[in-house]
Amino acid sequence: MTAPSIARTSFADLPRTLVTELADAGLDPRSVHEMVVVAFEEDLPGGLDDATSSAFGDLGHGTADIAAREPGVVAGLGIAELAFVYALGEQVEIADRLPDGTRVEPGEVVMRVSGPLAGLLTAERTALNFASHLSGVATATARWVAALEGTRAQVLDTRKTLPGFRALQKYAVRCGGGVNHRFSLADRAMVKDNHVVAAGGVVPAYHAVRAAHPDLRVEVEVTDLEQLGELLEAGCTEILLDNMDCATMAEAVRLTDGRAALEASGGLTLERAREVAETGVDFISVGALTHSVKVFDLGLDLQEG
Repeated sequence: MTAPSIARTSFADLPRTLVTELADAGLDPRSVHEMVVVAFEEDLPGGLDDATSSAFGDLGHGTADIAAREPGVVAGLGIAELAFVYALGEQVEIADRLPDGTRVEPGEVVMRVSGPLAGLLTAERTALNFASHLSGVATATARWVAALEGTRAQVLDTRKTLPGFRALQKYAVRCGGGVNHRFSLADRAMVKDNHVVAAGGVVPAYHAVRAAHPDLRVEVEVTDLEQLGELLEAGCTEILLDNMDCATMAEAVRLTDGRAALEASGGLTLERAREVAETGVDFISVGALTHSVKVFDLGLDLQEG
């Protein structure tokens, strides 16, 4: 006894309101749909059915609540909705979905979903995987934002993202109140330590990149105040301070005197965030927001009766 396969809703059949919402959030709706398709293919390869849920036959319709099990900031709930729509098609109903970026407390319902019970059970983990991971990114970002409150510093993400998930993770950073750095190697130039070695110094490296890409923003990494001074004289207006202690960063801010935006990076922790921000830097970049974030605890519970 087997239940019907999931609907596998095509992109063309997605609700236009959901497509518009994703686009307005700065995401490519078609790419998000493709990610959901890939996620379901991992669970149901080759069009197979859910071996567990299908064993119970027709379970009828039901409703489930997705709720927070810890305090934090939610993100990716629209993508979770897309996952349910992909699996259940027109039979699914979504209600009481909170806006991404909402701060929640334990027990708070973030979304209510109704539809065929077998399909809800099949789609549960895929939907939660997206929302839990992205809510984890948003929650971690919000902690950094809170730690920097009252300073000029803003928290930046990096390119240390999960392969294929960059756009979603950077979206979640925005939901948490953070700022996106570059999205790719092409939209902004960033001269790192190995580029400096290859070019023979920070100034030759900066001049080479600036000459090759006159219309791009160019940021250069420095490891000491001597390199900083050389770059300031060369006219560089975006500089990354790599692995400097707070006293050195404060001196870098003094020497720069507003001539360039300064980004602190390298081995930074939430416990040090405030101390680093109070040096006067403009940005603090945090790879951990995306490369090793703890997932946010969301759970789906069927309503009885």
